[in-house]
Amino acid sequence: MEGTWLSLLPPVVAILMVILTRRVLLSLGAGIITAALLLVDFSPIGTAETLWLSFSGVFWEYGEAGEAGALNLWNIFIMLFLLILGVITAFINISGGARAFGEWAMKRVKTRAGAQVLTACLGIIIFIDDYFNSLAVGQVARPLTDRHRVSRAKLAYLIDSTAAPVCVVSPVSSWGAYIIAVIGGILTTHSITDYTPFSAFMQMVPMNLYVWSALGIVFIVAFRGVDFGQMRKHENRAIETGKVYDETKDIPGELKNDLPTSSHGTVGDLIWPIIALVTGTVAAMMWTGSQLYLEDTGNSATLLQMFEYTDVAKSLVYGALFGLLISIGFFIRQINRSNKIGGTEFFLGLKEGIKSMLPAIYILVFAWMIVGLIGDLETGEYLAGVVEAADLNIAWLPVLLFLVAGVMAFSTGTSWGSFGILLPIAGTIAASTDISLLLPALAAVLAGAVFGDHCSPISDTTILSSTGAGSNHIDHVITQVPYAVTGAVMASLGYIVLGFTGNTWLALGLVVVLLAAFALIMGRNPDKARVVSAKEGLDSN
Repeated sequence: MEGTWLSLLPPVVAILMVILTRRVLLSLGAGIITAALLLVDFSPIGTAETLWLSFSGVFWEYGEAGEAGALNLWNIFIMLFLLILGVITAFINISGGARAFGEWAMKRVKTRAGAQVLTACLGIIIFIDDYFNSLAVGQVARPLTDRHRVSRAKLAYLIDSTAAPVCVVSPVSSWGAYIIAVIGGILTTHSITDYTPFSAFMQMVPMNLYVWSALGIVFIVAFRGVDFGQMRKHENRAIETGKVYDETKDIPGELKNDLPTSSHGTVGDLIWPIIALVTGTVAAMMWTGSQLYLEDTGNSATLLQMFEYTDVAKSLVYGALFGLLISIGFFIRQINRSNKIGGTEFFLGLKEGIKSMLPAIYILVFAWMIVGLIGDLETGEYLAGVVEAADLNIAWLPVLLFLVAGVMAFSTGTSWGSFGILLPIAGTIAASTDISLLLPALAAVLAGAVFGDHCSPISDTTILSSTGAGSNHIDHVITQVPYAVTGAVMASLGYIVLGFTGNTWLALGLVVVLLAAFALIMGRNPDKARVVSAKEGLDSN
């Protein structure tokens, strides 16, 4: 059943159950079992063995024949990073940093729109890696958006829609370095010497139409208060009641119990641990990249090569440990300032910080399991074959690749996996038909994969965005999809123009016009009561 239409069943089952039940672990579990059954032709014993190998494979890598390998350090490091981040968050709260930052920001960012715009800008500035972006921006922005009664679902949307879209067009990022390396292989395979991999990547930046439509919508939503779909329900509740999330649902990354808070905390108690986290992670990415490049080539690495070879997961742990040390230092300082803070609170912070991240880790483990099983079923290869078999006018190639990459990333939960499968196929099709469409075709694959990743409940980036924002995962998925689809429609029309005219700026101009029309048609949210109640709520704080 590998590589056939049946390989689509596991993601379809999981996604339909998510929509119907809103229970993410149950839904992912159903998809996992469906995939395991298909892989072994419904053998009960084989299914049990497959499920065990899938689960243990999250922590332990196996060889092709199933023999024991080594620890799956990527997954383990990501989980360890989450746990450390939870502890840092707890210490920041106990030290009074979150409270102090909220009070400081309220005096300077006086509107809900300002809080949302600041969050979006932070998402653009922190472009090194999407995982890091999703979690770090949430830590900084959450106290501010909570005080301005911005729903956690909206915060998760702002984080998610400025993470991957910025990383995918930034050459100095883990994404950019990976994509440039793949492009280099495609150019070599087809003996294309008109441009280098780096110049090809930079020429593709304006062609990545979904990035620009998604970012445009983010700022329109933030500036003009445009809420539609389920997002409007969450925003209404936050403004009218002050409840920024549904307290009856699981919230990954949210501290469950009220922790003692020092009244002597300062903004520095929040800012310095986050700065340490950022600088430590970036420095670790450069160091691990330079070491791996030196081992592979024997030469010193350039900045771009450092990010191409970097070990992202290990770097995140190094950066988190540095941030943890700084947060502990500020915690110890509060022991001497406040009689509320002592050794008991230290261990309480450790315990509650770890507990806060466990729901996110459970979801990630299930997501990694289903992604691995979907890979074994060759779902991506099946969808890629659909592209190769399509007998259409070559001018339709960019929009077709955009849509197929979107479906692939949505179904498999991985944009990088979609890059790896579809970019070489897109390069082959363009090289053998119309070489002028090579860069538009590759850009369309990148854009479609990011779009599908935005909509997929089994995407690790989506999971980490809801974790960073402290939003229920399914609430984040359901509220983000209408915005992502709106951006995808704009991008699709742009790719049709790009395919038929070959003019990048005409296609990008169409996206800009559509964004302007979106802003005019949607207008400012007309519900005056929301604005009044928000002002009254803020004034009473």
